[in-house]
Amino acid sequence: MTTTFIMPTSPETRELLDSIADEMVTEIGIPYAEAVARINAHWHRQDLSDEDCIVLHEDERFWAFVMYYGRNVPDWRPGADRSGWVPTEPPAAGTKFWTVRD
Repeated sequence: MTTTFIMPTSPETRELLDSIADEMVTEIGIPYAEAVARINAHWHRQDLSDEDCIVLHEDERFWAFVMYYGRNVPDWRPGADRSGWVPTEPPAAGTKFWTVRD
């Protein structure tokens, strides 16, 4: 699957960003285009091209949940009841963050 991220990436961070998008699609159930838009909005001012980039210190599940639910994820356990959790708003439609169409 080809994605379009708007920030510079290394091969390692690009792989992580692809995995984060896939995690949001499979685990959270949002469209792929929205997952990419959330990633772009979250890191649009960052240079992720360093092979030792700090974002590589967390896995795709961590970043997917942070980007979807915000910084205060109530329960990290797999299978946690997320029915009452409130997601953050996605980036506004038509902004530069939406680089993929579903």
